[in-house]
Amino acid sequence: MDDIFGIPAPLLFGQLLLGLINGAFYALLSLGLAVIFGMLNVINFAHGAQFMMGAFVAWMLLEYAGLNYWWALILAPLLVGVFGVILERTMIARLYKLDHLYGLLLTFGLGLIIEGIFRNQYGSSGLPYRIPPQLSGAWDLGFMYMPVYRGWVVAVAVVMCIGTWLVIEKTKIGSYLRASTENAALVQAFGINVPRLMTLTYGAGVALAAFAGVLAAPIYSVNPQMGSNLIIIVFAVVVIGGMGSILGSVITGFGLGIIEGLTKVFYPEASATVIFVVMAIVLLARPAGLFGRA
Repeated sequence: MDDIFGIPAPLLFGQLLLGLINGAFYALLSLGLAVIFGMLNVINFAHGAQFMMGAFVAWMLLEYAGLNYWWALILAPLLVGVFGVILERTMIARLYKLDHLYGLLLTFGLGLIIEGIFRNQYGSSGLPYRIPPQLSGAWDLGFMYMPVYRGWVVAVAVVMCIGTWLVIEKTKIGSYLRASTENAALVQAFGINVPRLMTLTYGAGVALAAFAGVLAAPIYSVNPQMGSNLIIIVFAVVVIGGMGSILGSVITGFGLGIIEGLTKVFYPEASATVIFVVMAIVLLARPAGLFGRA
């Protein structure tokens, strides 16, 4: 295929694919953050550590229990989600009536503790996690080869994002959640157990992060820093999309991943900062974010 804008087509489409992969992880992680902040008003800075825990639990299930990738996709989010429920009940629930800063400081400290425990136990070098045989190989698209696993990650991320949005916006439990954020006392007066609903919401947001961690394990090496490397970018995605906006997080996550990929082709020097430049521009124009409410 001929060059496009003076760039070899395989290079351009390859970077677009990488951007789409990164966007899938940005979308999944920011989705979990948006669910937790939108429903609980907690800025969960431990989200990166919980993403890392999902990858490590998948590795442990394979290494110690002999359970493969497909089992890990189910069990790792459940196990890490239960861990999130315990955190919410024992610590985070005590901060709901306080300023957001207290929740941010608590979860930031928890994230550092979790990362430190894993780094002390497993070191800083990455641990390999094999791509499952069913998803190995690549598709020949004519203009480039697409690894099957990377295509799978994008497809699953899209399905999870749409599914989460449908649950929040179109189901009865989603309406209870949205009503609880507006007037928890009124919802509880109708017999809804609001504290339990909030606990399950936090656990679901953590499980989404762990699910993304399992997807990331075969692509990135499983290491304690894998979450901290992403969390700042993911927070930028959430701010650009609008704090608490589910749709904003999904669209912005994929969009910024593609923008980042294109920047690596046309102006590589700016690829590490382009997301934060976009964030500054958006905040100047719309302080509540693209899809957020003031």
